[in-house]
Amino acid sequence: MAALTLANCKTTGTDSKYGVTASPRKYQDGDDIPKGTGRYHVGKPYVIAGVTYYPEENPNYRADGIASWYGDAFHGRLTSNGEIFDMRSITAAHPTLPLPSYVRVTNLTNGKSLIVRVNDRGPFHANRVIDLSSRAAEMLDFRHKGTARVRVEYVSRAKIEGSDDVQLAATLRDNGPAPAPSQVRIAQQRPFVQQPPVPQGVQHQPAPPIRHATAVNARTPAVPASAPASYSPASLTGRGLY
Repeated sequence: MAALTLANCKTTGTDSKYGVTASPRKYQDGDDIPKGTGRYHVGKPYVIAGVTYYPEENPNYRADGIASWYGDAFHGRLTSNGEIFDMRSITAAHPTLPLPSYVRVTNLTNGKSLIVRVNDRGPFHANRVIDLSSRAAEMLDFRHKGTARVRVEYVSRAKIEGSDDVQLAATLRDNGPAPAPSQVRIAQQRPFVQQPPVPQGVQHQPAPPIRHATAVNARTPAVPASAPASYSPASLTGRGLY
């Protein structure tokens, strides 16, 4: 399967199936992509194509399913928490986990394991559990295949400022679980920055069950983090329009 595209959607219009608009492209391929431009965000429940997603902080999150990847069609566009998607960074989209956060993704076919930064919402496809950047898919050795069966495990909140690509690249393991970024040492650097404290106002509440959901894993749905307190689904800015 080739790189994902903005199927059924014009970049300036609203997708009739998913009820969201594509985020604007801020940078072109070849531009330097700024890092650390986003914010910490969990989000409110939202509906995409008749499926209700419930974002939540869930330190015990673990799910097995299909991973896909996305690249140049979304390169340089805003993510749901206000960062800029860089297809050459080690990032991912998930429908419900906090943004940004770190998850361990293990390719169940070849045993490769990597910590990635979740900074966007998606995929909104019934049998997908996570969408990886093209670089992350390459590191897990399934980019040329398009999809892979993976295990996704929550690790911690991610830092807000700066780039974490060097530390995340160092977590790659060929046959064993990737270590948490806080356990990784880079030459001439101190251990990786610890996760930030819980922002004020963020409450730990159990998520209600998914209603009208046909997703393969009931624990795997969520929302464009940019959703205001009261929203119209047609006004949400989303990446996973496929």
